[in-house]
Amino acid sequence: MIAGKNSFLSWAKIVDCGDAPLTFLDNTVALKQLDRAHKLIAGRTANSSTYSIPRIITLGGDHTTTLSALRSAHKHWGRVSVIHFDSHLDTWDPAVLGGGISHYAGVNHGTFLHLAHEEGLIRDSSIHAGIRAPMVRPKGDLRNDARCGFQIVRARDIDRVGADGIVSILKERVADSKVYISVDIDVLDPAFAPATGTSEVGGWTSRELLTVLDGLDGIEVIGADVVEVAPIYDNPGETTVLAGAEIANSLLSLMVDKPVKAQE
Repeated sequence: MIAGKNSFLSWAKIVDCGDAPLTFLDNTVALKQLDRAHKLIAGRTANSSTYSIPRIITLGGDHTTTLSALRSAHKHWGRVSVIHFDSHLDTWDPAVLGGGISHYAGVNHGTFLHLAHEEGLIRDSSIHAGIRAPMVRPKGDLRNDARCGFQIVRARDIDRVGADGIVSILKERVADSKVYISVDIDVLDPAFAPATGTSEVGGWTSRELLTVLDGLDGIEVIGADVVEVAPIYDNPGETTVLAGAEIANSLLSLMVDKPVKAQE
């Protein structure tokens, strides 16, 4: 809206698909339920004969939900580059973050990108943005992250290169590929998004993140999400929820501005 555009009044038909019913008792079962929900929605044919595959923006919830979205994206678009806005890497080896205790313990919001790599869902041209959290094994975590195909833009890099510099790095990394954008709300500083489970100080402002997102115009975004928003922990001004809604609007605008043809 700041740019003078309203994506809701553009060419695309935007549909609220409601909630996916998920159990809270077992993450692995919940993921299977979400896999089925994505299969159902993405399996519908869009109104356009040229752009026939629906593109989904998921709102959550635990970041593990991105794994189901990437599985669905892979079926329709092949391997994708991921732009991952977060304070944490989320490529931890399940044997490290989960303790190797069980498969159940190893599937979580800190390992899903490792699992996505192991399943062959993502390209080696993926990138994190806003990273600043402590690591479990600094050297080992970074080695594993690189093995999973990620480059890292740290939160404080924006002080050095500015928002335009961050945009340039992200665009260069994912050039000539289909892109999935995942936004963990904790990429923002807790001053701007307190209602989340794993806040880390020193994050970006809401304005900085929106400027970076809006600068990604022109890339082929085939899916996106905004996750880790916990409204029950928000303040009376609903700072986190408002930020999450505006982030989703920016993601929607990127998708509307750049239609993506289905693979032949």
